[in-house]
Amino acid sequence: MENSDDAGVFKLNSETALIQTVDFFTPVVDSPYDFGRIAAANSLSDVYAMGGKPLTAMNIVCFPSSDFPASVLRETLEGGLEKIDEAGVVLVGGHSVDDLEFKYGLSVTGTVHPEKVIPNCNANAGDMLILTKPLGLGIIATAIKGKIADKNIQKKFIETASALNKTASEVMIASGANACTDITGFGLCGHLLEMAKGSKKEIHIYSDKLFFLPKAEEYAEMGLIPAGAYANREFCKNRVYVSSYIKKAVADICFDPQTSGGLIISINKKNAGDCLLKLIDKGVEAAIIGEVAGEDKRGKIKIK
Repeated sequence: MENSDDAGVFKLNSETALIQTVDFFTPVVDSPYDFGRIAAANSLSDVYAMGGKPLTAMNIVCFPSSDFPASVLRETLEGGLEKIDEAGVVLVGGHSVDDLEFKYGLSVTGTVHPEKVIPNCNANAGDMLILTKPLGLGIIATAIKGKIADKNIQKKFIETASALNKTASEVMIASGANACTDITGFGLCGHLLEMAKGSKKEIHIYSDKLFFLPKAEEYAEMGLIPAGAYANREFCKNRVYVSSYIKKAVADICFDPQTSGGLIISINKKNAGDCLLKLIDKGVEAAIIGEVAGEDKRGKIKIK
């Protein structure tokens, strides 16, 4: 737990370890079906980030039955089941409570070989960093809630947030990744800082290599920044250094809390190019956005 890994790992024997995780959140889109898809993909992501294979899932539901018809809950669960099935996972039950605020997610159990776990604390100096989804999901979600994002922007948001990290995980495993984490509520900088601290490394992010959802930078310039981004920036302020040449909107996106974001993969330089090509060939939107620059006992990040 000291390394803030994405999921718990419990060794059963020399060949098998369990990976266990749980996640849920409130709706980020109007469509219950799409909300279910996004929440399920997000819950499954932690197992993928640690190099595991998810096996079973259980629904977690908080539902205000006096405010919504039962059809909303049914459609949400149907959306979640679509992603559970796509992942090849078995739904084995769940639990629901009547609550004032609607929330949905999954408890997921997977497996991994004990010697093949990919933690977030094993980045090596010289590793390249590969990001597997565009940034700006939290900003776009804020624009959707504010009725500013048009249908095309919403469609891209849903497509990105509901995409499983399954393929990205399979490619990074085959390519020999050293460390990985998924980019969710703490944003790019928050999750990378956990990697830097756990690995005792200095990490460099190159702003010109970052890639964003359409309109994310424009919305950031308009001030559509979720509250979580400010909290993330405050949390990271003593260990993340942003060049004065970086546009404010770009820096804001680096702290933007992501809704079911991509993986950030730390992989040695000689394998990074091949890994990136395989990701792109399999339809994963990915890019090398930085590198592990060297040793630092406390861990730090520089956005250059």
